[in-house]
Amino acid sequence: MRVSRTPPPTAAAPPEWIAGAAWVDEIAVPEGASRFRVDSVHFAPGARTAWHRHPLGQVLHVTEGTGLVQCRGGEVHTIRAGDSVRIAPGEWHWHGASPTAFMTHLAIQEVAEDGTEAERGTHVTEAEYTTGSLTC
Repeated sequence: MRVSRTPPPTAAAPPEWIAGAAWVDEIAVPEGASRFRVDSVHFAPGARTAWHRHPLGQVLHVTEGTGLVQCRGGEVHTIRAGDSVRIAPGEWHWHGASPTAFMTHLAIQEVAEDGTEAERGTHVTEAEYTTGSLTC
């Protein structure tokens, strides 16, 4: 067992992955034989990920605030503190804060054997986000 008392510093989310302001805290990173990764991501109102997919899927667990999530071709869903979302392996999706509230979630995924964590697609446009007419 290893106890970590000094976590890595909070980092700004990279703009190629996130539209708007968001911050990431690493909770667990793959180490040794483990391929398990957990990040706490804090989105400012209106901030959201680009379309992306994870080779082995992802679980999101909202810890505070109100957010939105959509899988390609599906409806936009509102998510709130206490909600969990399971995203299937290879499923294109995006997630982020609602237009008027901050949202923090734990992003939990297993990294593929080749080290792939996610594949990024295009950004969700402001017009798509605000009208709710998000499509492929």
